[in-house]
Formats: sequence, structure tokens, C-alpha cells
Amino acid sequence: MHSRAAELIEALTLEPHPEGGFFSQAFRSMSTVRPADRRPDRPALTVIWFLLIDGSFSRWHRLLSDEAWHHCEGAPVELFTAPAGGGAVERRLLGPLVAGAEPLAVVPALSWQAARTLGPYSLVGCSVGPGFSYDDFTLLASIPPAGRPSFDPPSLLDELL
Repeated sequence: MHSRAAELIEALTLEPHPEGGFFSQAFRSMSTVRPADRRPDRPALTVIWFLLIDGSFSRWHRLLSDEAWHHCEGAPVELFTAPAGGGAVERRLLGPLVAGAEPLAVVPALSWQAARTLGPYSLVGCSVGPGFSYDDFTLLASIPPAGRPSFDPPSLLDELL
């Protein structure tokens, strides 16, 4: 493991995340909102630190809320998204403002998403509004194969499952 990644795990008190990588909660709003889709009240906003290290990835998952990814340091991240029902996978490069990269990307609610670092480590912040709840989180791997959407290209489905 890269020495800076190890420093970040300790400094930010990061723990393994169910989707892959490491995380810790940085902020949870005391204000609550009632989502329009009739879910119970949620914090208005939640924010986590999320670290991907070489060889790890964020597995395909979806949330019932919008999620903003903010690149903080390290290598660029490939962020993959696909519509809720499947279809073409969009690839975005999240990183410093250089050719082809952007420091911020938003994944709309219900979209499938997965990510991987393009170097030894990548630290991002992920902001979710209405705030994150595990009740609103689905790992694609938890859906039986016959019920999973198909992605184009199909190789990305298995590669990041």
C-alpha cells in the first residue's frame, strides 16, 4: 500500500466500505428533509471521505439520492455510471483540472455507479442529498443475475461487480 494512502487511513479514521475502498463519515446534517418519493425523513446532507487504493474499486451500486464526487488528492478516478434500467455506461475522469478530467461529478439518484483509481491511491469526498442511509443503498451483486440490468460494454459489469 502506498505510504500516503496508509497515512490517510490513519488520519481520517477510514474503515473498509461494503462497496470497496475505505471510508469515514465527515459530516451528517442535523437538519432533516422528507424526500419527495415518500421515504422517511433523511438528513439534508451527508459527506464521507472515500479512499480507493491500487487494485481496489467501488463496486456497482446505486443510491436513491443524488451523489456528488469531489476529487481531493491522488490519482484520477474513473467514475462509471449507467441508467437505472441498464444500457450504455458513461465513463468520466475525476481528478485535477487537466485535459479530460474534472474535479467534481454528480451521479443522479437511481443511476448505477462504480469507480476505480488510476494510480496508487485516490481520495475523494462524496456528498449525498438527501443524506445517505443504508436503506437507500443497493449493491448490484446483491441482485440475482437474472434480475440485473445489462450494461454496454458488458465487460464492465463483471469487472466491477
